[in-house]
Amino acid sequence: MTLIRAGTVVVEGEVCRPGWVQVDAGRIVAGGAGAPPVPADVDLPDSVVIPGFIDMHVHGGGGASFGDAPAAAAQFHQRHGTTTTLASLVTTAPAELLSAVRLLADATKRGTVAGLHLEGPWLSTARCGAHDHTQIRHPDPAEIDAVLAAADGTIRMVTLAPELPGSDDAIRRFLDAGVVVAVGHTDATYEQTQHAIGLGATVGTHLFNAMPPMGHRDPGPVLALLQDPAVTVELIADGVHVRPEMTQAVLGWAGPERVAVITDATAAAGSGDGEYRLGTVPVVVAGGVATVRGTSTIAGSLATMDQLFRAVADGAGLAAAVQTTSATPARALGLDRVGAIRTGYQANLVVLDQDLRVADVMVDGAWRGTD
Repeated sequence: MTLIRAGTVVVEGEVCRPGWVQVDAGRIVAGGAGAPPVPADVDLPDSVVIPGFIDMHVHGGGGASFGDAPAAAAQFHQRHGTTTTLASLVTTAPAELLSAVRLLADATKRGTVAGLHLEGPWLSTARCGAHDHTQIRHPDPAEIDAVLAAADGTIRMVTLAPELPGSDDAIRRFLDAGVVVAVGHTDATYEQTQHAIGLGATVGTHLFNAMPPMGHRDPGPVLALLQDPAVTVELIADGVHVRPEMTQAVLGWAGPERVAVITDATAAAGSGDGEYRLGTVPVVVAGGVATVRGTSTIAGSLATMDQLFRAVADGAGLAAAVQTTSATPARALGLDRVGAIRTGYQANLVVLDQDLRVADVMVDGAWRGTD
C-alpha cells in the first residue's frame, strides 16, 4: 500500500490543496483534501497529482503508428501521461483494414490499448482531410460485419459521415454491437446530423475540422453537435487545428463535461521535421505542423496530452483540464473505473511539476517514469 501526499491533488474532480491519494494492488483505496490520516510514503509538496490522461483519438507517436507498432506508439504517449489509449485507424483498403483491426484486437486483449477507433473508411470524400480519398467508400453491411468479427468486441468507437447511403443501417449495426458512433469527416447538413444523433450517435469527431463551417443560415453539423446535451465533442486543442479562443468558447458553450480533448497525433509526434506517412498518405512535418505532401491540408497533430492539458489549464483552470482530458473521454467511451481519482478506480496517475510538465506516471499502481 502506498500513500501519496502532494501540494495539489484533483480528487473526484475537486482541486485539493494539499491533497492525498492512497493506492493498493493497482487500485485507488482512498483520497481527499488536507493532511492524510497517516504519514505519507511519497511526499510531493511542489507537485500536482491528477488522473492519467485518456486519449480517445490518436493514430501514433514517437515514429510508430498504432496500425503497425501499437506497443511503441502506446509507450511514447504513456511517457507523456496517457494511461488509457483508444488506437485510431485511418482509411485503408478492405484487406488492410481487417489486418490492422486484428493486430489492434490482439493489442487490446494484451492491455496495450483500451480498444479501437475506426476513423473511416465510411467518410465524405469532400471532407476527407488526410485520408486516402481513393479508399473512402459507403458503408456496406458485409464489410461492417467482417470488421466487427475481426475485432472480436474490441472496437469502441467508429467515425462515419451520416449523409452517406447506408449510414442509418451502419449506425444501428454498430450500436447493436456496443460501439460508440461518432459523426465526423462529414459534409452533412444540420438536419442530417440531427438525424444521426437521433439514431444514437453521441460523439462529434474533432469538432470544426473536416466538416462544414457553421453559418448563420446553414449551421451544418457543428451547431447540431454542440446543441445536443447527449453529444460529446472532441477538440484538438493544439492551437493549430483550433484557435485557443475557440477552444475556450466551446468549453463555455458545452461545458467541460461534454468536451473531450484529443491529440489526433500521428507517428510524427515527437519525431521532428521530416517526411512520414499517415496510412498510405505522404505527410510532411515542418515548423511544428503536419500537412499532406504538396498541400496545405493538416494531417493529424504532433501533440501529446500533457501539452493539451497545459493549454486547457492555462485558459480554463485545472479542474476543466482534468475533466476534458480524463473524465469526459472515459464517460463518452463507457470506460469503467478510469478517468478520476476515486475509490475503487484503477491507480492511473500523473505527477506534474509546478509548470504542469510530467514528472512521473503511475499505471495500475506501478510507477512507469518518463524515460
